[in-house]
Amino acid sequence: MLPEIQKGASHTDLRGTLFFNNDFDASKIKRMFVIENKTTTIVRAWQGHKIEQRWVSALKGSFKIQLIAIDDWVLPSKGIEKNNFILHSNQLDVLHIPAGYVSSIQSLEEESKLLVMADYFLGEIEDEYRYAIDYFE
Repeated sequence: MLPEIQKGASHTDLRGTLFFNNDFDASKIKRMFVIENKTTTIVRAWQGHKIEQRWVSALKGSFKIQLIAIDDWVLPSKGIEKNNFILHSNQLDVLHIPAGYVSSIQSLEEESKLLVMADYFLGEIEDEYRYAIDYFE
């Protein structure tokens, strides 16, 4: 399965703005949390999951998300192709990160907030993999 963005949209009238994503199926979500990087220079890389899948959406500001499909969880190949995505809070786009990927997350604006949703509860499975920030360069 490949990562994909499920497009959201917005509607503005005299009362304000409504952000929506009517095509996003949230039935698999078991937990969620928000990431707010301290500065735009911080990059949270490379962390991922062999089993767990996640969905992310920018609640405030914007984010650069890079994803890599891992070929070997013990000793992944270096120089693997990166899938690049930009998420903005001006519509409720949701990026699906399938199982089998590691991610790099960087906010592009100060005080940006990223909603992260996962299909497993914290501690339900042992499925966290981390690699050095320069491992895939």
